[in-house]
Amino acid sequence: MATYAIGDLQGCFKELQQLLNTIQFNPAQDKLWLVGDLVNRGPDSLATLRWVKEMGDSVIAVLGNHDLSLLVVAGGFAPPHRNDTIQDILEAPDREELLHWLRHQRLLHVENNFAMVHAGLLPQWSIEQAQTLAHEVESALRSEHHLEFVGQMYGNKPIKWKDSHKGIDRLRIITNAMTRMRFCTPKGEMDFDYKGKPDNPPEGYLPWFQIPDRASADTTIICGHWSALGLRLEKNFMALDSGCLWGGELSAVRLEDRQVFQIPCQGLPGSKRWK
Repeated sequence: MATYAIGDLQGCFKELQQLLNTIQFNPAQDKLWLVGDLVNRGPDSLATLRWVKEMGDSVIAVLGNHDLSLLVVAGGFAPPHRNDTIQDILEAPDREELLHWLRHQRLLHVENNFAMVHAGLLPQWSIEQAQTLAHEVESALRSEHHLEFVGQMYGNKPIKWKDSHKGIDRLRIITNAMTRMRFCTPKGEMDFDYKGKPDNPPEGYLPWFQIPDRASADTTIICGHWSALGLRLEKNFMALDSGCLWGGELSAVRLEDRQVFQIPCQGLPGSKRWK
């Protein structure tokens, strides 16, 4: 039995199947951990979402910002972006079943000293606190009143965590940190504008995983989201978005021994891999 963590799929279903053949994935024995952004921008979001759902307990997926964006658009709270490729899901006969399944996925998964989240964790959050906070958002998404949250999910404020946050402000900042964050200050103030490489951060900011003395540093964080960061494996950090959508690679890491498996991706027409 092996556990493989795989970077952002974003509807790149063909590449996913090629990678699964490479690692000889056996759903009866092995486990897949998917770091979120299952859908959008790639060519086969519907096929990807259906396949992950059908895999049942052999796959653990956390929610990414593109997955949540699908819920916002499906709820009628925002139009699709110009480059979105989710219309096949919105028009599918099993649309409601797929959206219901997606709403019931996790924001954070913790197991065997690994913690998987799409984007990151604020420096003040221990793993235990992050689990509690993730459950708050998961409960809101799974509720029969979930549209009340989904309709107010978008927004950049508040940008700094306080334990006293309540209501939609509290849910939004948890969601933004775990699905959108790249840079923050040592005090946990997030920046959502700059999406480039980590060696040229906005003044006063650092990549979230480089904040000194962050409370989650004793656990290996597995994430995606940041294609400009690329594949990056450190003692307590694994970034797996190696830019498949942009003509990079789709990457898998076997957690038992950290062996890396990759396949080249064609990427979108006219796309260039991050350099």
